Amino acid sequence: MATIRHYLQFSDFTADEYAWLFRRAADIKRKFKAYERYHPLVDRTLAMIFEKASTRTRVSFEAGMYQLGGSVVNLTTGDSQLGRAEPIEDTARVISRMVDLVMIRTFGQERIQTFATHSRVPVINGLTNEFHPCQILADVFTYIEHRGSIAGKVVAWVGDGNNMANTWLQAAQLLGFTVHVSTPSGYEVDPQLAGVTDRGCYKVFADPAEACRGADLVTTDVWTSMGYEAENEQRRQAFADWCVDTDLMRAARPDALFMHCLPAHRGEEVAAEVIDGPQSVVWDEAENRMHVQKALMEYLLLGKVAG
Repeated sequence: MATIRHYLQFSDFTADEYAWLFRRAADIKRKFKAYERYHPLVDRTLAMIFEKASTRTRVSFEAGMYQLGGSVVNLTTGDSQLGRAEPIEDTARVISRMVDLVMIRTFGQERIQTFATHSRVPVINGLTNEFHPCQILADVFTYIEHRGSIAGKVVAWVGDGNNMANTWLQAAQLLGFTVHVSTPSGYEVDPQLAGVTDRGCYKVFADPAEACRGADLVTTDVWTSMGYEAENEQRRQAFADWCVDTDLMRAARPDALFMHCLPAHRGEEVAAEVIDGPQSVVWDEAENRMHVQKALMEYLLLGKVAG
């Protein structure tokens, strides 16, 4: 029996595998735009398990799987035994006997790791508190679409040292670029949690403008991620100087791109004139979640295919 590959964090794949995925995503997107039928996953079923609410993750995976010719089963904790204290191990053993692929959007990374350990099919991380690999997969692909290789470039991360920041660090170490991180005191990124050993792949800045200076890409996220709503007012005060506005974008390179994983709060983490301005590629970025995830699902189920 072939070894099962899971995609639980960005560091699960090699740079060569990412190069393949980006090429496949571009080809799959081209087919989509040309209304060219492409059904490599006929008779394959994706189970989607949501313990956290979702818009983009659900639509991108569900639409993507249907476009590849497969089918989808959607589960939430409210309509499955996951919400009724069934051990994760048992849920994994049962569901993975009935489907070909599982995507999970949940809280702690340990939950998805436990599920994957007991699954007979590939498991994809649709978001955890610690990592968001599918989003960074889409972000890097979007950068490549607009500007070419990301190797040697500078990505400025402005805001919370959250799952997105952790995943950007992993991507930088693997793909050969640098992340400039600027967070308020007390909200720093944790390189040890991210598993980053190359201290040269990121730099930390107290001043967000300094982090953005010379950056090729400026990106951010909401100040309060899901699960931290009780800290909302405290975070609004702490993050007040970490809004990506026109001044921060002026510090970056003239051709710098702006990205945001969405949903966005205009006037908080990003100014309306930035997210709705000419440097913003957030809508391409959002659409590309679907295309890179299609390439990912194809790779996990079929390996490297030409088609």
